Amino acid sequence: MTGVLTTDHPAWIEVRTDTHARAVRTASGVWVLSWDQQGPHMTCVQGSEDVKPTFVTTDPSCLPDSVPAELRAGLDGLGPTQRPANPWLWDAITTAILRQVVRAEQARKLYRAWCRTFGATVLSPMGELSVAPTATQVLELDDERFTDVGAKFHRSALQAAATHYERQSIHWQRMDSHDLVVALMSVPRIGPWTAAAAAADYTGDFSVYPHDDLAVRTWAGQIAPAHAWPGRKDKGFGPMWTGMAGPDRIALHTLTLSTLTWGSHAR
Repeated sequence: MTGVLTTDHPAWIEVRTDTHARAVRTASGVWVLSWDQQGPHMTCVQGSEDVKPTFVTTDPSCLPDSVPAELRAGLDGLGPTQRPANPWLWDAITTAILRQVVRAEQARKLYRAWCRTFGATVLSPMGELSVAPTATQVLELDDERFTDVGAKFHRSALQAAATHYERQSIHWQRMDSHDLVVALMSVPRIGPWTAAAAAADYTGDFSVYPHDDLAVRTWAGQIAPAHAWPGRKDKGFGPMWTGMAGPDRIALHTLTLSTLTWGSHAR
């Protein structure tokens, strides 16, 4: 199949079979992105069209040569995939923080409740869609509001990130993916996993994604069950995964994002 959408970000909703939609904020306005059998569609519903979202295409032809044959066959079956690089760094940080500790499905529900309760909601042909509250709005929330929406655990991380974002966002947005990971790790309660997940989401470069993430391990194991993957308590998965790509960042990006895309559709 050609032109598969990567739906790892929790903002994506399935409107109907083979049709997904989400709202995103760029530097100039709010856009509704949708995807159907004809491919991607973008409509600016608030603000101006000056800054448009961009899609990153990932082609399995760029997979590293050392990928196990069973894994390669599964990822080749996807064909080229597309994923919008998150145009709003603050949303990427918010999303990664709300994924801390909780399972993927719970994080998806929490993110959507967070945006619906505190963010901005726009009307679209796909129904009501919401974007996250700004960093300023997060800093204005009383502590109990976090508890009300189920984000008590994430409160201090969100508040610390919002404070640093207001001071550093212009500088952060100019960084490449590797430097951005390092910069985000300077924020209290943002560790290597959260920083890497946020940077990958924002830049579209999944060579910096946390490669021993449970999702990557799970989907790789399902695509190629016969391969001798390290166990969950074995710390060898990350080195094995990055070792397949060697120094080739495009190969590592392709391997990682294609696997996550496969998992989005398997789910």
